[in-house]
Amino acid sequence: MSRLLLALTAPCICAVSAQALAQTPPVTPPPPPAAKAPAMLPAATPAAESKDNKLERVEVSSGPTANSRRRNSTASKIVIEREDLEKYGDVALGDVLRRLPGVTLGGRPGRGGDIRMRGMGGGATQILIDEERPPPGFAVEDLPPDQIERIEIYRAPTAATGARAIAGTINIVLREPLQKSNHEVRMGLGWDRNEPQADASWTRNLKWGGPNGDEFVGAISTNGNIRRFFNNVDTGTRRTDLQTGEVIEQNTQVGNSESQNTSLNGNARLRWKYSDKLNFNLSPSFFLSQSEGSSQTDGTGTRFRDNHSENDARNHNLRLNLSGDYRPQVGESFSLRVGAGTSKNTRNSQRRDKTIIRGVTTDRTQEDHSSVEDNQASINGRWSLKTAQEHQWVTGAEGERSERTQVVDTLVNGIAPQGLVRFGNTLATRNERFAAYTQDEWSPSKQWSLYAGLRYERIETTVAATGELPETRNLSQVTSPLLHILWKPAAFPKDQVRLSLTRSYRSPNLNDLAARPSINTMYPEGANEQTHADRAGNPDLKPELATGIDLSVEHWLPTGGIISGTAFVRDITNMIRREVQLETVSWDTAQRWVIRPRNLGSARMTGLEFEFKARVDELWEDAPAELQMMLLRFNAAVFKNKVQGFPGNSNRVGDQPRGSFNFGIDHRWKAWGLNFGSGFNANYVPATREQVTETLRRDITARRQFDAYLSWSSGAVRDGINWRLTMANLTPRDAEDSSVGISPKTLTQPESLTESWSRNKTFRVVSLRADMRF
Repeated sequence: MSRLLLALTAPCICAVSAQALAQTPPVTPPPPPAAKAPAMLPAATPAAESKDNKLERVEVSSGPTANSRRRNSTASKIVIEREDLEKYGDVALGDVLRRLPGVTLGGRPGRGGDIRMRGMGGGATQILIDEERPPPGFAVEDLPPDQIERIEIYRAPTAATGARAIAGTINIVLREPLQKSNHEVRMGLGWDRNEPQADASWTRNLKWGGPNGDEFVGAISTNGNIRRFFNNVDTGTRRTDLQTGEVIEQNTQVGNSESQNTSLNGNARLRWKYSDKLNFNLSPSFFLSQSEGSSQTDGTGTRFRDNHSENDARNHNLRLNLSGDYRPQVGESFSLRVGAGTSKNTRNSQRRDKTIIRGVTTDRTQEDHSSVEDNQASINGRWSLKTAQEHQWVTGAEGERSERTQVVDTLVNGIAPQGLVRFGNTLATRNERFAAYTQDEWSPSKQWSLYAGLRYERIETTVAATGELPETRNLSQVTSPLLHILWKPAAFPKDQVRLSLTRSYRSPNLNDLAARPSINTMYPEGANEQTHADRAGNPDLKPELATGIDLSVEHWLPTGGIISGTAFVRDITNMIRREVQLETVSWDTAQRWVIRPRNLGSARMTGLEFEFKARVDELWEDAPAELQMMLLRFNAAVFKNKVQGFPGNSNRVGDQPRGSFNFGIDHRWKAWGLNFGSGFNANYVPATREQVTETLRRDITARRQFDAYLSWSSGAVRDGINWRLTMANLTPRDAEDSSVGISPKTLTQPESLTESWSRNKTFRVVSLRADMRF
């Protein structure tokens, strides 16, 4: 009966919209009845004899699968294994994640971007690497999927992973020591609007020593890439007198920009089995990158004419982790991890244009130089005990200290702006964090699993005195109780229900706390507009606090498919929101519009997330043999929120969209002695309108992206070359970001309506990748 219902509802599900959830691999089916056409056999069965009487290699894996990790976790979790990471041949980590329910990206389609769960970025989404927050200056979205073993996504926080996760947590597990092959080599060539892209990676798996040959086990991975990009520039602003309707000022900038990015990074995971009870682990990593670019635009209007800019950047990030695991008895373990890292980022830019001030045209040159150096050290200790009463106790503590020195120099026509001199050019900060937690996961019966945790976290940020600014100190302390419940009804063995009651938070980031202003380049002096405001920090920010409820219902299909739905609520207090206000500033004689982060009352965020994943033979018992292994995927998310103190229905939290939709199909087949795989993914994020303030509104157009891939290989999985042709953003569409604001009447300016816009072209991205394992 359940199969009949699924077969009837599948067309309705697939028609809702478009996007693809490429995170969990298709589960291998049990052997089909003899009357049916042969399907793929499970790994544990003997290899079938092919038509040419050759036996195929079969590999037996005893480790947990993505489905078992997800199904047995008390907290709501999604797991993406290596097969799904490789499926579309993505170069950017964000492109893998955006196919998941509720995950969206910033940036242009096809280019990756910052990662947001439930549409929330800016620190609301916690991103970890091996259960640790990445070091300062490390761009997680630039981490290549080739170096990742799996990705774990928690919709609600846990004590061990941390409570700085209002939207959720993404834990990235780097490549683990494997012995399936000694070497893995991958190479790729691509084109982004006819601009070349190239990347290559190599992984070396190691194993030697001891009576069993496993005293030392490790994996070393490196990746390098060169990418060139072309972007259009199409921006403008218009100011209109509200009383007369006369256009007071209008400026446009149209042109293009080009850039080249080069990076080299690597990591290693080395394990020394000192004894049956004690292991030591060494994990070094590095990330090196450099970029350079230029842009040329033609301006029309009343402020700018021609503009030419050049920029370059250098970044290096080094990290070393050392850990030890001691297991004195079965079910008990102690672990200690210490780490240290350093990073340095330097940026230089030069902008030359013709500026019109009070009807006089002058040549203007602005040079910006910045250098940011971070040094960080951390220590983590954890004790775990599993008892005979099905309790899993975990208790731990974490400590971290980081120091940052930032040097910024701005010159206009060779002279430092007098308004910024009083702030000095050096900003030194120190951040200290301490956390302690305990949690217990208890399974009193086969039907019930309970999780209770408590986490305390203290973060202190100190900004040293600079220029005329005094030393500032920001201290935040949060205690987070956490509860997760998993129920597996005895009458419905394929169903389970999850409930989470949590308290999470978002701490202010350093850029929000630092008070040194950044002046908008479109209006570098004199009066500016709401839509082109300066930026400044707020050292008095408090952390956002969120009380959350998550309720999930899951139905598992016979061979690993899933139908699930999740509803969530987040009540947020001390909400941090960037507010635009007209201020009397020290860096200009005229009043300026300034964006500062502020704690602005409370907000409520609600949402629904739906996920469907099934093979055709789970829905259609008599499906033709060629369709049985076809995997159907669909997910959708809808978000709604209300911010206190703002009118209308568009007062959203940050850049959060109204939802996201994914639909996709993956299929495998054999022909001409080759193994083929193909699939497509459609992604849609609706247009968003955000009421930034009572007088300023922002609109972002809808995002549509279609991807497809074709893979083929010859021979056994470990002996041949595997090829993958990927086409991302098949139907490029322009993306537009616009804003409309009302500026009040001043002594020199009438009440006016200011409109600004930015139109960004997107491009088709094609790549061909090959990987070999030997």
